[in-house]
Amino acid sequence: MNIIIIDDDKIVETSLKTILESSGKINVVATGSNGQDAVALYNQYLPNIALLDIQMPVMTGLDAAAQILQQHPTAKILFLTTFLDNDYILQAIKMGAKGYILKQDFANIAPALNAVMSGQMVFGGNLGQTLTTLAPQSTETLHYQRQQLYSQFCITDKEAAVITLVANGLNNKEIGQKLFLSDGTVRNYLSQILEKLHLRDRTQLAVFYYTGSTSIEA
Repeated sequence: MNIIIIDDDKIVETSLKTILESSGKINVVATGSNGQDAVALYNQYLPNIALLDIQMPVMTGLDAAAQILQQHPTAKILFLTTFLDNDYILQAIKMGAKGYILKQDFANIAPALNAVMSGQMVFGGNLGQTLTTLAPQSTETLHYQRQQLYSQFCITDKEAAVITLVANGLNNKEIGQKLFLSDGTVRNYLSQILEKLHLRDRTQLAVFYYTGSTSIEA
């Protein structure tokens, strides 16, 4: 797995590079210290994953990610942050990032990269709790809005079950085990759901579940 690390703290950058490459499975092809570096290095190396700090000089990680995703819509971006700032988290998941992890959680960074590489989303905290906190609606209101949209977009009961499990962070294999479906069938359901709701990926699907809206803008 080839990755780039972008962080304005040289100690963090060096420590991460050493820790991740010691696994023998992760190759840090380049490092940088600001958002402009992130865009340039991503375009140069086309890594499997870009590990970006959020708050950086010159250009933030969020702005850099937006540029990268505009040029490379399938890019896998994982944010590295010190604080669980709700505004940053919501921006990150809306724009299509694969998640965020805490800098101080060194032990879980390599597993997080492997999870993102396998197609999962990774969040350093409780995604559902975070999004529920950010969403002003009550649980009852959210449930009603979801049901209305399910009816409007012809979402079946099985598809609704898939949406719930995606929002709870389960991958396709785990969803299949819960619903007694094959991986391929889960993928087909997910594709149909995204097409019906006019959403881009499972990250936006999770945002929809917890906010009750398909109007998701980066």
